[in-house]
Amino acid sequence: MSKTSALRIAVLPGDGIGIEVSAAALEVLRVLEARLGGFALAFEEHPLGAACYRRSGSALPETTLRACEQADAMLFGAGGLPDVRYADGTEIAPQLDLRLHFELYAGVRPIRALRGLPGPLSSPRAAEIDFVLVREQTEGLFFARGNSDVRGDSEVRDTMRITRAGTARVADFALRLGTRRKLRGRPGRVTCVDKANVFASMAFFRRVFEERARAFPDLQADCAYVDATALNLVMKPWTFDVMVTENMFGDILSDLTAALVGGMGMAPSGDIGDRHALFQPAHGSAPDIAGQGKANPTAMLLSAAMMLDWLGERHANETLVEAGALLERAIEHAFGAGTLRPFEFGGASGTADITRGVIAALETTA
Repeated sequence: MSKTSALRIAVLPGDGIGIEVSAAALEVLRVLEARLGGFALAFEEHPLGAACYRRSGSALPETTLRACEQADAMLFGAGGLPDVRYADGTEIAPQLDLRLHFELYAGVRPIRALRGLPGPLSSPRAAEIDFVLVREQTEGLFFARGNSDVRGDSEVRDTMRITRAGTARVADFALRLGTRRKLRGRPGRVTCVDKANVFASMAFFRRVFEERARAFPDLQADCAYVDATALNLVMKPWTFDVMVTENMFGDILSDLTAALVGGMGMAPSGDIGDRHALFQPAHGSAPDIAGQGKANPTAMLLSAAMMLDWLGERHANETLVEAGALLERAIEHAFGAGTLRPFEFGGASGTADITRGVIAALETTA
């Protein structure tokens, strides 16, 4: 791939440790590019986030938005600072604005246990954890953001919006993902997570999912209430494969699922639409450890691997798909050796240590 055909990556470091883990991801991606060849990435950094808002009055400058529109993919670090807020008291969260602007309706949250790291579950089957939570990201209860019905000082109403079109497209995304995972040896089970026994909106969400699932007869399609799912994610998470759920439920469950494999530092994510995609670690900006070299870049590196896989599928470039898979294997190998232990696991491996460990593993991993 020539320089003129390089894929443009809009790099959005953002705030706090987002800056540090973004730098780690770029370092690793450059090593991958040099090792494999067959693709080229052009990284273009752009400002956004709370610090940007404090400096300029805009959390998402127009120039950044235009650059993202022209990019082949977006790689986002973290956004928000606790002492910087909008006038209404809400946090600076430009990633939510990007989701809506680009119709990034599928929030993809892979959760997989890595050898060499302890988890909170005592069962030996915890090592089998390998599932994906797909969160609808353009409607649900988050539809109320900026549209709350404030009735003086006595009442506030937030409306949950569920549409057929919005539910159908995220259900199809989850079902196609289930099909791809089945081809790779996973069970091929897709679970709709809802609260259909209480809310008409959730009963509608379930009904649309069941309608769409009929087009995928080779998959196991079932439904579960969100409260029971929360319980079973702790009791037997290894039984899940792909889940699809409403925006707020997905927001909550994605944090719970991250805890199953050690925390937010191990949880990657992709915000994916029909034409655009943004990839980011699921953690926040962690200003309490920013600048200390303690940030765990693993979630960001796994998010970068997701980006490579998505770009490879989109551009029919097998080398990019291979690069994403190689990066995942290198991360597994680096932690599997047992010498890396991030701070949140009680160890002393910081950003540079983990980055070096993954790069070293890239040199030896087939």
